[in-house]
Amino acid sequence: MWHSINNDSDRITFMNIVGSFHDSCIKEMSYLSGAYVDKELSMYPVNDQRCLKVIVQRQSQEHAMIEMEFDGLKYLKLFPCGDDYTCEILDATIILTEGSVYWCDCGGISVSDLEHYTGTVICASKLRWRSIEGCMGQKEFYTSIM
Repeated sequence: MWHSINNDSDRITFMNIVGSFHDSCIKEMSYLSGAYVDKELSMYPVNDQRCLKVIVQRQSQEHAMIEMEFDGLKYLKLFPCGDDYTCEILDATIILTEGSVYWCDCGGISVSDLEHYTGTVICASKLRWRSIEGCMGQKEFYTSIM
C-alpha cells in the first residue's frame, strides 16, 4: 500500500516509521523519463514522467525494505561512496516546501545547505512510499523482462 507525503504530519510519521533511515543503505534506483524511440525510430523527446524509484534497505525487523517514489523529479544529485568507504545512512532529511519535496541522505540539512552538500539529494514534486516484504538481500528488485 502506497503512502503519500503531503504535509509535515505525513513526513514526521514516515521518518518515525523508518527511524530517520538510521542503519540504512540505498540499494538501487530506477528512473523513467517518459521519452523514448519507437520501432520505426520516431522519437518522443518529452520527459513527461520523470519518476525516480529508490529502494532502501534497513537493519530493522519492521519496514526493512522501503520503496520511495519521487514523481515529477526535478533533480538527483548522486554521490556514491567509493568501495574504500561504507555507504550506510545514519540519518536522513525530508524537507517539504511549496511545490517540492527534498530527500537527503544526511540528517539536519536545510534547504540552503543542499546546494553545497556532497551526498545524495533528491528533489521532486511529490513523494510516496511503501514497505516491501520478502525481497531483502542482494537480488535486484528492478529487473527488465524482455
